[in-house]
Amino acid sequence: MAYFHELSSRVSFQEARLACETEGGVLLSLENEDEQKLIESMLQNLTKPGTGISDGDFWIGLLRSGDGQTSGACPDLYQWSDGSSSQFRNWYTDEPSCGSEKCVVMYHQPTANPGLGGPYLYQWNDDRCNMKHNYICKYEPEIQPTDPVEKPFLTNQPGGTHESVVVTEAGIIPNLIYVIIPTIPLLLLILVAFGTCCFQMLHKSKGRTKTSPNQSTLWISKSTRKESGMEV
Repeated sequence: MAYFHELSSRVSFQEARLACETEGGVLLSLENEDEQKLIESMLQNLTKPGTGISDGDFWIGLLRSGDGQTSGACPDLYQWSDGSSSQFRNWYTDEPSCGSEKCVVMYHQPTANPGLGGPYLYQWNDDRCNMKHNYICKYEPEIQPTDPVEKPFLTNQPGGTHESVVVTEAGIIPNLIYVIIPTIPLLLLILVAFGTCCFQMLHKSKGRTKTSPNQSTLWISKSTRKESGMEV
């Protein structure tokens, strides 16, 4: 829900639609009365005393296609901008008024005097698309990774609303990583020192085991060699 205290910061229908799509969502579409009640409860929490939030209608993703002007055809020309085929509607009394008003807002005027249809709260009204209002975006549920393990919990909020809170258990492996990474320089230093020591010991060992030429190349024959040219 995008609420702006400053009237000058509020946006047109197309600006609201673009803002939602830029963030990977769409302007709100409502499938049934349960979803309508959910949005109402969220708005009630949003405007609790002390929050500083007061009057200000919200764009939803319903708009009229075509130029139907008669009261009989006009309501049937409204469609959801996200392609939803939902036929759920929650019009205020005597709405939609049609004419040049093609885009739809959800009333949120808690300080206004009630009209023929009661308080101007949460019912729908068609308005000119260039008017400036707050807006409500709708997003697909986030796809959570299968690892690490996640446990969903429902937390009761004031006013009877429920928000899904996801708790992630990272496990022991990430903790080990935080321990191992700082020790890598020390491990490398130990490996270098160990390798240098082994090289020096091996070099000294080769020097000590090297034999003299007289010992290593001397070969004595067991047979008596006959001198050439001598007779007995």
